[in-house]
Amino acid sequence: MLKETFTALLLKYTGDERLINVLWTEIEKNYSGKKRHYHTLQHLDNLLSQLTIVKGEIKNWETILFTLYYHDIIYNSTKSDNEEKSAELAEKRMKEISVSSDIINQCKKQISTTKSHHKSIDSDTNYFTDADLSVLGQSWETYDLYYKNVRKEYAIYPAFIYNPGRKKVLNHFLSMDRIFKTDFFYNKFETQAKQNLQRELQSQ
Repeated sequence: MLKETFTALLLKYTGDERLINVLWTEIEKNYSGKKRHYHTLQHLDNLLSQLTIVKGEIKNWETILFTLYYHDIIYNSTKSDNEEKSAELAEKRMKEISVSSDIINQCKKQISTTKSHHKSIDSDTNYFTDADLSVLGQSWETYDLYYKNVRKEYAIYPAFIYNPGRKKVLNHFLSMDRIFKTDFFYNKFETQAKQNLQRELQSQ
C-alpha cells in the first residue's frame, strides 16, 4: 500500500517510472536501516492508515502524503537536526519532479512541526502530528513494543543517560492539557495515551 500510494502520488508530477522507482527505493532503504526499530516503514504504514480515516478533513492530501514519506527519511538518534535534514531532502526530491513551491514549503513546515508537535494554525498539520503520535494511544501491547523499540534506537546511550531524558519526555506529555490537537484524535486516543505514558513512567 505504501509503494502504491507513493507511485500514484508521483505519477501526478512525472511519467518517469525509473525516477519514481529510484525515489521509492531511497525511502525504502532509509526507513529499513539497521539502526531503525520504530521509525520504520511500519510507522509510515500506521500513519497512512490513521490519516486515511480523516482524509475528508484534510485540505491538501498531496502535501500530507509528501510529508508522510519524508518526515523521518533522515534519522540519527545522535543528531538533533533530523527534521531539518529530512525537510531539506524532501525539498530536493520534490523539486526534481517539479512540485509547486507552495506544496514544498507547506511540506517543510509540517516536517519541522514534528520536532515539537506544537499546535499549528494549520489544521492539516495538526492532523498529521496527531497521527504521528497516535501510537501513544494504542493498546498497551502496541505501546509497550513502541517504547522498547525507541530504546533500541538509542542503544548507544547507557541507561543513566537515556532514562532521565525519557522521563522528561514522558512528564512533558503527561503535563499537557491535551496531547492531541484535533477532536478526532483526542477522542480516539487521549485517555489511553495518558494511561500508557503513566504506566511506562512507573516502570522506569
